Amino acid sequence: MAGYCRLGRRCESPQDRVAGGPEPLRILRSRASILRSWFRTKDIGGPRADTGLRRCLTTMDLIFLGIGGIIGAGIFVLTGVAAARDAGPAIVLSFLISGLACAFTALSYAELAAAVGGSGSAYGYAYAGLGEIVAWTVGWDLVLEYGVATAAVAIGWSGYVRNALASVGIHLPLAYTKANIYAVAAWGLGLFHRPIPGVIAAHAAAGGFMNAPAAAIILVLSLVLAAGVRQSAALNGLMVIVKLAVIGLFIAVAAFHVTPGNWHPFMPFGWPGVMRGAALIFFAYIGFDAVSTAAEETRDPQHSLPIGIIVSLLVCTVIYILVSGLLTSIVPYFTLDTASPVAQAMLDLDHPLVALLIGIGAIVGLTSVMLVLFYGLTRIFLAMARDGLLPSSFAAVHARTQTPVRVILICGVLMALIAGLTPIAYVAELVNIGTLAAFTIVCAGVLVLRYTRPDLPRPFRAPGSPVVPLLGMGFCIYLMMSLPLVTWIRFVVWFVIGLGIYISYGRSHSQLAAK
Repeated sequence: MAGYCRLGRRCESPQDRVAGGPEPLRILRSRASILRSWFRTKDIGGPRADTGLRRCLTTMDLIFLGIGGIIGAGIFVLTGVAAARDAGPAIVLSFLISGLACAFTALSYAELAAAVGGSGSAYGYAYAGLGEIVAWTVGWDLVLEYGVATAAVAIGWSGYVRNALASVGIHLPLAYTKANIYAVAAWGLGLFHRPIPGVIAAHAAAGGFMNAPAAAIILVLSLVLAAGVRQSAALNGLMVIVKLAVIGLFIAVAAFHVTPGNWHPFMPFGWPGVMRGAALIFFAYIGFDAVSTAAEETRDPQHSLPIGIIVSLLVCTVIYILVSGLLTSIVPYFTLDTASPVAQAMLDLDHPLVALLIGIGAIVGLTSVMLVLFYGLTRIFLAMARDGLLPSSFAAVHARTQTPVRVILICGVLMALIAGLTPIAYVAELVNIGTLAAFTIVCAGVLVLRYTRPDLPRPFRAPGSPVVPLLGMGFCIYLMMSLPLVTWIRFVVWFVIGLGIYISYGRSHSQLAAK
């Protein structure tokens, strides 16, 4: 039995300690409470709240948003690289396989977008079905995907602009078109009259300083997004029309130069090469998921979101197969390992004007990709801030433009610094693993919500469940396992940083913590 101390406090008896008395039970309950708070879920299915965002996007806007996010460097660069190094003319099969694999995830996205909604995309879906800590992890992954991908595309965009200007005799200085973090460090040390280490000095001498065009385009897009979602959608629609017209021009011209002999052998690297090509070009499809971040600015999200996601992916898959098939039939596949294979093929066929237009189309295409990814990033931040996992100031929506101006400008400045000061090799490799992790959790969310919330209205249901979500999970995990160890290490570091932010701020400030 427990007694009482001189100060009136309850004391544990030896029997209490042996039997696991009050103090161990209190600790156990406390830890169980913390664990429950990590996996608390957000209520769904209630009335649609007024978020301050303008509901003006139509189904066609969402389709264009998806196409704008998908078609970019994938069709203008990856097609040639994958054909030359991995698949040969069988690159058409690689695109078909990747398109089917991506469709499994897209169908899962479509079901959750219609049933759960919200601007948080996969973050919101995980919050509804898998718990707060999983939602935070997904949101943190999406910040990595959208933010770093925007910076990486901006760096590639800068290269296309530099080459286009050089072709007409305008040469931009290397110091302002190539990022060199060592040169920046040397400049900073010199500014404060500090000694410059030899290693930094040696790397700084390699040339370059900052990528000014990459930083500038992100800042310009910040102003576009801050002006309003209707204006951003209109600009994206215009850019999508331009790049589809350029792709249509290539198809029309290439159709008159088909040489069947270029398709022999069809699979020079065998099925392993086809699968390697599929793994590489899977990332050419990334961008369709950004459609789901537009839920709170869509007039009829339950109807329009599934159509926008699925149709944009279907259209882009058909375009990829057509372009890759024609490209490998008009020139030998082993000549396509260049930075601009589509334009180079037109030059080889003596069509310099078409090659120039394709270069312009690539610049426009990359601009629309940046716009869509940047848009998705700001809506993820907005959703996480509204839920209390990030500071509430990030959730502020401007009364006139009805956009999260503060988040847009903060993200724009940060991404401009990354794009302007970081080489693309350090930026691009971080995108893949964060994207695949988010895709995997979305597919898992479909399975969990089918079990935990069978009553939830589902205007669209992923067919073939549970097979389709399981296939989506399997393919994403397979691709994650194929990534190099250094990518995993950097991903773990990113995850640990995010976990620290959640534990120190997000868990205690969560809107669910107050309930």
